[in-house]
Amino acid sequence: MSSRTDSDTRIYLDPTSERTTITRTLAERPASLEGKVVGLLDIIKPRGDVFLDRLETLLNERGLQTLRFRKPTFTKVAPVDLRHEIATKCDVVVEALAD
Repeated sequence: MSSRTDSDTRIYLDPTSERTTITRTLAERPASLEGKVVGLLDIIKPRGDVFLDRLETLLNERGLQTLRFRKPTFTKVAPVDLRHEIATKCDVVVEALAD
């Protein structure tokens, strides 16, 4: 969840019940997706697959390569082997968080 302040600074709220605020730097975004492999990660929340199906269609129509991945359950962090596979095969990742 994010909200905008008057200075257009974004504040991100972590739903994991942090007791102290942790400053995180956003990952660098590519200027373009041209030539990039886009990973689509379904965390198995209801309708997340519907969102990713549509996104995959739109990306493929633009000539972009996509790879699909699924977590075993949305209640736990993705397994190390899945995270490694995504990191080695993809340039960017979209994670579906839908209900």
